[in-house]
Amino acid sequence: MTDHSTTATAAAMAPRKAASAFSARFYVYLALLGLFLVLPLLGAYPVLVLKGLCFALFACAFNLLLGYTGLLSFGHAAFFGLATYSTGHAMKVFELPMPLGLLAGVVAAGLLGLLTGWLAIRRSGIYFSMITLALAQMLYFIFLQAPFTGGEDGLQGVPRGSFFGISLVNDLTLYYVVLGIFSAAFLLIDRTLHSPFGQVLKAIRENEPRAISLGYDVDRYKLLAFVMSAALSGLAGSLKTVVLGFATLSDALWTTSGAVILMTLLGGLATMTGPILGAFLVVALENKVGEAGRWLADLTGIQWFGTLGESVTIVTGLIFVLVVLAFRRGLVGEFSAWWERMQERRKQG
Repeated sequence: MTDHSTTATAAAMAPRKAASAFSARFYVYLALLGLFLVLPLLGAYPVLVLKGLCFALFACAFNLLLGYTGLLSFGHAAFFGLATYSTGHAMKVFELPMPLGLLAGVVAAGLLGLLTGWLAIRRSGIYFSMITLALAQMLYFIFLQAPFTGGEDGLQGVPRGSFFGISLVNDLTLYYVVLGIFSAAFLLIDRTLHSPFGQVLKAIRENEPRAISLGYDVDRYKLLAFVMSAALSGLAGSLKTVVLGFATLSDALWTTSGAVILMTLLGGLATMTGPILGAFLVVALENKVGEAGRWLADLTGIQWFGTLGESVTIVTGLIFVLVVLAFRRGLVGEFSAWWERMQERRKQG
């Protein structure tokens, strides 16, 4: 009788917990959206925030693969970089409007993701990661030699175009259009992860042999997750091209793959808002370390500080080491764990 009553109580409380979790997510997302809506009105430079949004979407797409499926890709810059060039050519050479330019980048990245995923998911662990890195490096050297990419000069002067008749010349107009696209993509990821498909991905991450024993075609789920992550990474790269007006080799370089891993781990793996925080922290460091270094050089007279802007990776690497040592789950992950402990103590007290 006790077992039956306990099971019945747990079953009765499950919908309440699900509703409570949904309510918490809704308010967090609403607060985050409100913050982004007012940032330009508070004096934030729209283009800098837009760059942060592009990399935040890139990190969220990568987190879908690593945080929720358990697949570590060292070559995600390939999808980001291919999309930047695809969108750049679509809008500059073929003079397509922004929506079609974005679609070109997403489709190109998705097809590359399908090919890469089909090859890579045949292996697991470090072998999977190294296959993605090798394929990404092959694509990088193709971009380096191909005439249509502009080589080391990159693809410059990509117009912003228009979005369903709305001119995007104004920075503020572009900001709110990109924010709307980012919000839609973010909600798509959230809806995917809280669907039966997303639950299977989490099961594969936690215990792949058990998921296989339950009858799931694990390779097919992995491939679908890989393609979705690649396509969303492509959307991030396409938006970056529209925002900054150029595509360069650095977009497809292995350091960009490393940067998105850093963003995800810094903010919090397997959290929805963690990659966003991590991306903005890294982008802010890249833009502000140089200013801080010059200030320290003037203050202390030590001219070495003035070169920090050229060695931003030293600073980001040091911060990453400190975060890994102090916050094993990432910033958002540790905060979420602390909040859950407080809630449990409140219920018990």
